[in-house]
Amino acid sequence: MTHLHRLAIAVAILTVGAMITLPALAQEKAVIIPAPAAEHPASQATSDVVVFAGGCFWGVQGVYQHVKGVTSAVSGYAGGAKNTAMYDVVSGGGTGHAESVRVTYDPRQISYEQLLQIFFSVAHNPTQLNRQGPDVGTQYRSVIFPTTAEQAQIAKAYIAQLDQAHVFHGAIVTKIEPDKTFYEAERYHQDYLNSHTYEPYIMYNDLPKIAELKRIFPELYRSAPVLVGTR
Repeated sequence: MTHLHRLAIAVAILTVGAMITLPALAQEKAVIIPAPAAEHPASQATSDVVVFAGGCFWGVQGVYQHVKGVTSAVSGYAGGAKNTAMYDVVSGGGTGHAESVRVTYDPRQISYEQLLQIFFSVAHNPTQLNRQGPDVGTQYRSVIFPTTAEQAQIAKAYIAQLDQAHVFHGAIVTKIEPDKTFYEAERYHQDYLNSHTYEPYIMYNDLPKIAELKRIFPELYRSAPVLVGTR
């Protein structure tokens, strides 16, 4: 979905908002899910990276920017070639890219397993195939791009655990795609949620995710986001 299409949705929401209050339009509450059954040994590293994709990167980035222990959350593209890692091209849906967020974190403060739990419960709906809310296409698919074999193994085991427990009404469609390069998105996409909090698309689709993060993971929530613009 292009930026213009999202603006059209925003106009539609404003029109509906004249008849229905925004709280009535808010997304369904996030699903509270169990933590991964088995955690890997605590890392001795001071920094690690994982790339998540689950719909429009504005909301996913916004969620992780409010997570304690995350030192950077950058919007971008992963899954395709370097020469197609541009918003106008990726929006066509034929590049193999997914709108993604590179999350850099301090494993001494937050674990990879906790980041996964947030991804599956708050950041997006992992049962929607090639879409997320109003955004439709393979560029909005649910994907984890692990940066290590261990990350891939843990994610695969966690998906199996959640499916076996029937946590969601439908099966998890999240894919694990290793060995993919991440390309940073254009500057105007960075910190988009933070700088457009009153845009109807953000208010309807993304701000509820921040509220759910605070509700479900109060010990991991921080009110002041870590922004790309402050790097």
